[in-house]
Amino acid sequence: MAFLLMLCVTGLPLIFHDEIDALSGADAEGALLASGAGAPSADGGLPLDTMLSTALAERSGEVPLFMAFSQDSPLLTVTTGPAPDAPGSEMSLLFFDRATGASLGPAPTNAFLDFVLELHTDLFLGLPGMLFLGAMGLGFLLALVSGVVLYAPFMRRLRFGTVRRTRSARVKRLDTHNYLGMVTLAWALVVGATGAINAFADPLTDSWRENELAAMTAANAGGEALDPADYGSLDTAMAAAKAALPGRSPQFIGFPGGDWSTDRHYAIFFQGDRPLTSHLLTPALVDAETGALVDARDMPALNQALMMSKPLHFGDYGGLALKILWALLTLLTIRVLWTGLLLWWRRRHENIERRISEIRTGARRGALS
Repeated sequence: MAFLLMLCVTGLPLIFHDEIDALSGADAEGALLASGAGAPSADGGLPLDTMLSTALAERSGEVPLFMAFSQDSPLLTVTTGPAPDAPGSEMSLLFFDRATGASLGPAPTNAFLDFVLELHTDLFLGLPGMLFLGAMGLGFLLALVSGVVLYAPFMRRLRFGTVRRTRSARVKRLDTHNYLGMVTLAWALVVGATGAINAFADPLTDSWRENELAAMTAANAGGEALDPADYGSLDTAMAAAKAALPGRSPQFIGFPGGDWSTDRHYAIFFQGDRPLTSHLLTPALVDAETGALVDARDMPALNQALMMSKPLHFGDYGGLALKILWALLTLLTIRVLWTGLLLWWRRRHENIERRISEIRTGARRGALS
């Protein structure tokens, strides 16, 4: 419960990360829209090769790692690094207006949200921290199920939501804990399940890379890693990918050598055009040297669940109204966890006091005898 309490407290500001970024001036897309920028850039604007050349001119000596598109504005981002397999700490994120080609500079940062996000996702421990919190999430789901099993017989004696205010403080706290726990049950199951899935993001991505990507490139496997100097036209690769996946919009491109691509292919990820399918990605692999399409196929069910779970976990599906609802339910869950901790601590304390009393009583009887 202590770890879950920490996750709820750190999750609250993350629900409103877009709004906090806007207030702190770290929302580049919002600033671009406010300046009067027009149509989305995922399917239009200056050539991708031009934008990439502009980005690399700003980061001399580095290579491209990712290029990402906005569906709501001409914002385009390019991530660069010293090598194709550079770790996140060595990456640089640059913002551009694809409509005009103007550079918007490096990505603005919010130190507070960065700190909270890392604490929330991995306790500053990397993959071991993520897996540990994933185990806590699975334990939370088991606790919810067992709580329902324990509460069901209790409901036969009292009406739902009854708080026995005339009884002791412990009974009132227990009734409040049970009542709020049942009110937030469905939401807690959703957030707990999506949080547990998110905690296993790295292993799921590695599994997809080792299995699905290998299968997609089986026909031309064994090729040597492509040198960044030999990368071909991004526009040619994008045209080939769009022809294979009509009616979808590109979300981002993974360049050769990264976790989301192979050593010699562009991995171009497309999203659907509806609120639900916009979070389901379909990758198209294109030979980065020739621009020829290799394969395009849906991601496995577990990876699709991961894509769906990330926005659902933070209430990013329904705008500000859903975020406010998510925050209110988080506050109620904090109350449930806090009362649960108090019940456990008080009962433990009472058990210790009872045991001390029994020992003292037994000692007195022994002395009298």
